[in-house]
Amino acid sequence: MADEHYLSMDQLRVGLYVYLDLKWFEHPFAFGHFKIKSEEQIKVIRSLSLKSVRYAPDLSEGSPPPPVAAPPAPVPDAAAALAPTIEPELSPVMLAKRAMMAQMQQRRDAAARIEKAFINTANTIRDIEKNLYSRPAETVQQTTKLISDIADSMLGAPELVIHVMGDKMGGEELYFHSLNVTMLSMMMARDLKLPVEVVGALGMGAILHDVGRKEVPDKILKKIEALTQAERNFYELHCQYGVVMGQRLQLAPPVLAIIREHHELFDGTGYPAKLKGEVTSLLSRIVVIANYYDELCNPNAIADALTPHEALSLMFAKLRSKFDPKLLQVFIRCLGVYPPGTIVQLSNGAIGMVATVNTARPMKPTVVVYDADIPKEEAILLDMERETEVNIAKAIRPAQVPREVYNYLSPRKRVSYYFDAASARSDAGKS
Repeated sequence: MADEHYLSMDQLRVGLYVYLDLKWFEHPFAFGHFKIKSEEQIKVIRSLSLKSVRYAPDLSEGSPPPPVAAPPAPVPDAAAALAPTIEPELSPVMLAKRAMMAQMQQRRDAAARIEKAFINTANTIRDIEKNLYSRPAETVQQTTKLISDIADSMLGAPELVIHVMGDKMGGEELYFHSLNVTMLSMMMARDLKLPVEVVGALGMGAILHDVGRKEVPDKILKKIEALTQAERNFYELHCQYGVVMGQRLQLAPPVLAIIREHHELFDGTGYPAKLKGEVTSLLSRIVVIANYYDELCNPNAIADALTPHEALSLMFAKLRSKFDPKLLQVFIRCLGVYPPGTIVQLSNGAIGMVATVNTARPMKPTVVVYDADIPKEEAILLDMERETEVNIAKAIRPAQVPREVYNYLSPRKRVSYYFDAASARSDAGKS
């Protein structure tokens, strides 16, 4: 291990990479180690309760100046030593840090609230799919209300924040898939500014796109190995089964089109009819993208799952011809290059996971940062839009992350998304 180098306060200068040996809440910076960028930062470091700081010569630009000889230490006054200590007033920079910590707590509270809403919505979808046969009219009414509520909250908010959900699956993967596809489809509809009544049909079709899978045996649906050709042919019939069921439920033609066409691809390689280009409806082409993406991230065999970043990169780089190009651009624009759930390395070497993305500023997500000195439940949440000192350098595969970092960040085995319109409205009111 290299020798540790220390600097006195008078040796600080721009370009040196320093380590502050303080707890995270005892200094105003986002990180406890960084390259000094300005005289203002030097002034702040000198105001902290440190006599010296460690620095890394190999990460620094140039060398520090020689230390200035320190004046002799004053002899302590006995009376002063007995006087009560007065808590110093917090400096503006420390007040800013406290405000940052309070905001992080608000975000954690919001995440807990949204996770609850997500579970409730998924449970509603489970009830819908369970009761379609036994109580069709009532179930369609329940679905319509759910879609209307989601559309009202998503379309009405000035900004929309996408949250990545935890792994509270409990064997409900199918319902989470329907919910993911619905949320991602409606995210695109919002960006395209589609009329409310059209968004209603889109949401209905997205929630019920896989309704025909009820007619496919579980041994095919849950099979982890590759399907045989006979099994594949049977599975592909779920689109036609779904249409028959949708007609029985008296669903509108645009909804039936989504159920029929959600596996048709833009280059004509999809099924059941190998339809090409804009022969399929606009709403179907939206659901095709959301459905394909979610199946890449959440396949039956978890070992085959792609990270959100990999799935998006694959769709854009190698499979682009399979999707409506304009809609694929919309999808990427909303999710950003680093979708929620992506593990990233920051420009200062720190590792984190993208927790939320604001669709208005998708390149500036909120990142949960690994720090061994901070308990996992109090992890740093960095808003990359407000962070001027660091940025996201690259995405990294979970397998490349040390085990303790992986466990701390808890990347999702299955990635689910939910949208928070309420906090977006309140955040917008504050800004």
